[in-house]
Amino acid sequence: MKVVLQNLTKIFPSRNKRSNEEVVAVNSFNFEIPDGKLIGLLGPSGCGKSTTLYMISGLLKPSSGKIFFGDDDVTELSTENRGIGLVFQNYALYPHMTVKQNIMFPLENLKGADRPTKEQMLERAYEAARLVQIDQLLDRKPSELSGGQQQRVAIARALVKMPRVLLLDEPLSNLDARLRLQTREEIRRIQKETGITTIFVTHDQEEAMSISDLIVVMKSGLVQQIGKPQDVYDNPANLFVARFLGTPPINVFNGRVQAGKVYIGDAAVLEAAGVPDQEVYIGVRPEGFNVAEDGPLVCQLRDIEVMGHATSFLSSHEASINPVIRTLKDADRHITVEGDTIRYSLKPHKTFLFRHDDAAERIECEVK
Repeated sequence: MKVVLQNLTKIFPSRNKRSNEEVVAVNSFNFEIPDGKLIGLLGPSGCGKSTTLYMISGLLKPSSGKIFFGDDDVTELSTENRGIGLVFQNYALYPHMTVKQNIMFPLENLKGADRPTKEQMLERAYEAARLVQIDQLLDRKPSELSGGQQQRVAIARALVKMPRVLLLDEPLSNLDARLRLQTREEIRRIQKETGITTIFVTHDQEEAMSISDLIVVMKSGLVQQIGKPQDVYDNPANLFVARFLGTPPINVFNGRVQAGKVYIGDAAVLEAAGVPDQEVYIGVRPEGFNVAEDGPLVCQLRDIEVMGHATSFLSSHEASINPVIRTLKDADRHITVEGDTIRYSLKPHKTFLFRHDDAAERIECEVK
């Protein structure tokens, strides 16, 4: 099911009686979500991603704009009539019911011709449970399940209605790291098997990038960038997007372009032909540094961390905005650093220039 958002806006009234300033939670969101894709809404707390999800679900009414499911305008349609499945962060399971009863509950609330028979309800409940691999747990109560199992019950309950659109509101936040990894893999598997258009809200960029077909990066109610995860990572539209995506985060320096060369401090680190002389922010991904004896960028070495799959060099530079410059190298490649300084050359395709202003938009240019 294709989902289309047209100028979707949500404004909340002010709670400050003195200023009476309204809060724009989502501002003119335009996006067409392709049929059968998994979309990640990504951004920090307060960026408007959950508000967007709740407007799509019908739990919140937009201040303006339209929502279409396929060709159907569902903007004024009630939640129960939109054909959506919704999974919350806190699972929201009924503790006195068994797993089977929790999964069947949405079907039992249907009325008229839409209400299946008891046999059909059981069949659909078993099918949903098999899909999320909890069919052996149907007679247990939620209190007898792990966090990951409870989340699977919540997903099965959302799927049993055979929804047109599946909405997931930070479904992995309450799980530990290992279980979060396993569950996000399950969500991707389930989405591929069912082909249901899925919108996944998270503040965790690694989650969004690992399972989404497309990600939407938001900040303060505004869409910053939309694209395939790797494309957004490799071509950030502005410094906010560059900083938000990536673990460890991107390293940012105050720098300048002068006579076609990019400078960090007094060191000319790259060339940027055709870019006018100006102050810039320079962003370098952790994997964008080469340790080189004749490298132009000289940093103070603080520490070396060996993390099994990679080695991380921690250093500092007076032009760095980050308190610590963190660079990553494959652990298979043994690098010896002597003394208290480390010299780097930069990989052009992992280095970005941004305008030195509040918007910090990326400067489209070829660095080499």
